[in-house]
Amino acid sequence: MFAASCLASCCAACACDACRTVVSGISRRSARIAYCGLFSLSLILAWILREVAAPLMEKIPWINHFHQTPDREWFETDAVLRVSLGNFLFFTILALVMVGVKNQKDPRDGLHHGGWMMKVICWCLLVIFMFFLPNEIISFYETISKFGSGLFLLVQVVLLLDFVHGWNDKWVRYDEQFWYFALFAVSLVCYLATFGLSGLLFHWFTSSEHDCGLNTFFIVMTLIFIVVFAVVTLHPAVSGSILPASVISLYCMYLCYSGLASEPRDYECNGFHKHSKAVSTGTLTVGLLTTVLSVVYSAVRAGSSTTLLSPPSSPRAGAGKPLLPLDKADEQEEKEKAKPVTYSYSFFHIIFSLASMYSAMLLTGWSTSVGESGRLVDVGWASVWVRIATGWATAALFIWSLVAPLLFPDREF
Repeated sequence: MFAASCLASCCAACACDACRTVVSGISRRSARIAYCGLFSLSLILAWILREVAAPLMEKIPWINHFHQTPDREWFETDAVLRVSLGNFLFFTILALVMVGVKNQKDPRDGLHHGGWMMKVICWCLLVIFMFFLPNEIISFYETISKFGSGLFLLVQVVLLLDFVHGWNDKWVRYDEQFWYFALFAVSLVCYLATFGLSGLLFHWFTSSEHDCGLNTFFIVMTLIFIVVFAVVTLHPAVSGSILPASVISLYCMYLCYSGLASEPRDYECNGFHKHSKAVSTGTLTVGLLTTVLSVVYSAVRAGSSTTLLSPPSSPRAGAGKPLLPLDKADEQEEKEKAKPVTYSYSFFHIIFSLASMYSAMLLTGWSTSVGESGRLVDVGWASVWVRIATGWATAALFIWSLVAPLLFPDREF
């Protein structure tokens, strides 16, 4: 009996060690995916509370302390903002804690990749605590969220430009006819899609029966930017590649479409206005899923971008040799611990903080609504102007990336 008990204890200890090793390995390899999962969970929670929490929140005295009870939509927006604030504080605290992490020897590296039970509990407590805060704090967060959302969109644009230029440089470095043909083919497809989409926009969002001058202006301005992209790219002094110009052209036209599609459903020039009364749960699910994928892609891309997020320590910088020689085993262990981190943990969490603000604005229609638009994801005039302004900012940044080396030849871009 004693031998069997000892054997069981040994097997249990070995199993625990094996599980601990496996969990440690998985947490390090999939930390970014886990953070994305936690962020997606916050969006799902915010959406659920947006739909069902209003009756309960009406009974909470420190939330509903008004002489006249606001309408249901106010409580829906408030629920989303409170969940978003909890998520924002969680990732902001992590961003502050991770400032200055340069290598895996830092104890905070283990906190970034592990301790998931503790982090999930802290996240839950933060979100719950947000529902005990006074309305004035939530109103202040709503105001700053609009600025944080704009900053997140700007980061998205910079990441896209970095990705497109990196994609082009990688294919050009192959210096083979096949890859040059691939560049031409992808560019051609992007331009065909761009002009095809522009034709659809004229069909959907400009009507001869109504004055749709604003929509026409948005589409024409986007087309002018596309022509400017091509002219500047093909200029002999720039000698750029047509691939980045075509991809950015398609993206700008997509932003134009996204902005026009976000117009209130009762606006006559919105081609989707006939469907204002028939928005299904499936449509809302697709809209939220698109939002999640966009935010998660930006965060993951930010976490792997070598241009924006390279930490102060770099593998090429090297580390100083120790004064006393080490044994081979100790030297190998020291090398593993001193291995530099591959991306900035702090900036990675900042991306999620800004994304929390951005997603709150999408789910609340930028805290503005017109008629039935308040029930849709990312619909309203504020959303329209944010998308259009993002498209113009994308155009300006892309043109700047082409002409900056000519204006400042002594600087490295």
